Amino acid sequence: MSKCKVIVYAISKNEEKFVNRWVDSMQEADEIYVLDTGSTDDTVKLLRDRGVNVKTKIISPWRFDIARNESLKMISNDADICVCVDLDEVFEKGWRVKLEGKYIEGKNIRYRYDYNWKLDENNKPLVSFRLDKIHSLKDYFWTHPVHEVLTTKNEETYIETDIVLNHYPDQNKSRSSYLPLLELSVKENPLDDRNLHYLGREYMFYQMYDKSIETLHQHLDCPNATWKDERCASMRFMARCYVNKKFIPEAIFWYQNAILEAPYLRESYLELASLDISLNNYEDAYELLNKALKIKEKSNSYINEEFAWNDYIYDLLSIACFYTKRYEEAINYVKEAIKINPQNERYQANLKIMMPYLTTLRE
Repeated sequence: MSKCKVIVYAISKNEEKFVNRWVDSMQEADEIYVLDTGSTDDTVKLLRDRGVNVKTKIISPWRFDIARNESLKMISNDADICVCVDLDEVFEKGWRVKLEGKYIEGKNIRYRYDYNWKLDENNKPLVSFRLDKIHSLKDYFWTHPVHEVLTTKNEETYIETDIVLNHYPDQNKSRSSYLPLLELSVKENPLDDRNLHYLGREYMFYQMYDKSIETLHQHLDCPNATWKDERCASMRFMARCYVNKKFIPEAIFWYQNAILEAPYLRESYLELASLDISLNNYEDAYELLNKALKIKEKSNSYINEEFAWNDYIYDLLSIACFYTKRYEEAINYVKEAIKINPQNERYQANLKIMMPYLTTLRE
């Protein structure tokens, strides 16, 4: 007999390509509810054919939080655990048993799990962090028009699990609505540090560098902006903007501040080292990259970026070593890069260029 009643709820729009895979993954739940917000394909039909409880409602003007709250309203009052997922997300099998093993009765309970936001073609996680969109039913609601947040006014209890949720997004879907929704979110909550960070990042994505810098400054000045990982990311993004504006001293200043803010994160070291290499400051780059290499633990937050943990660091190190005449190190590092990314033709070409220098050195 089940310890608890587990309900999955979601929102959808034009997700027909994901329906069968998603329902297969969610069938460990007792019930599945989906609020469809205006699909023009067969999403609704396919969901209903698979036994999913579907309701349709147009949300206008569009906001993610309102849609999430409408989907949450669909859940029956006897639910013990509510599981919020999107149709492009898939649980690894056995998630229900793992969840029941951690179940405790009571209000305002959140369950944390591993979220693989990006995976490679072999299903190896590239960007992962902990997420907590599994919760008890009572007193929870969603806030913010985009990058919506599960919220309660009461004290919460967090339970750690080893559940894994994988993300397989539709790369063709537009995110054009994010910028105006983020602007609206900041307008509604001008002191919300999280959304100031997201808005500044979004301006950077759109190459609106002056607006990005201004907004990220606002994030750093916000009294609630105390999380060092996110502050560090805002500083890195400001530095990127200054690089694109060709304001190199300012970029270096903000990369250095990012390192000071969170010296335990690799990303700032690598970005500044890359800039140093472009400026022919190879010795400085070598020093930074060796510091980065000593950082062995990846952050469990959404801040961690793929480039800090793949072949990129070895590529940069091989270049920095070559131009500082550390030829043996250069060759070892480019070989490490090739192990991770054997299809990269530039790495292979660099190795051919470097090998004669090692022979000359030994002679």
